[in-house]
Amino acid sequence: MKEILKLVFSNYKYVVLASTLFSSMLMILLILSEYIFLDPYVIGYISPGTELGFALIVIISGLSALVIPMNVYRINILNKSPRKMSTGVFGSFIGTIAGACSCGPIGVAFISTFGTIGATASAFLTTFEVPIRIGAITLLIFTFYTTIKSLQVECNVRH
Repeated sequence: MKEILKLVFSNYKYVVLASTLFSSMLMILLILSEYIFLDPYVIGYISPGTELGFALIVIISGLSALVIPMNVYRINILNKSPRKMSTGVFGSFIGTIAGACSCGPIGVAFISTFGTIGATASAFLTTFEVPIRIGAITLLIFTFYTTIKSLQVECNVRH
């Protein structure tokens, strides 16, 4: 696993991509989940009882920043067909979106415009916010390991 990570992140482009993904996803998710407030000043606040949600957002951002550059590496360097590569990128995308789906009052306000179905969806997202994020983390971990295994085979890296 270390060999694959060194192989991918020895190129500064993938380090920059990972850093950009991590910081932008983290900021967006923290703003949407109301851990960071922008008005009237930029203030960060973790209210008691929401520490787990904060930690899950950090983990999702970190895993996404790890998995997405690895899949971009597979597409760019190994010249595989986009159809074959779609599962890794699809898993990364779904894991990221699942982690962001319960995005606090902004999402609740948007979803509630859809009437009864929106209210049901809003209640579901609010109730199952932590399990959905844990599911997203599980999906990202699965994608990480399948990408590692694939790169080990395709790059003939011994572990």
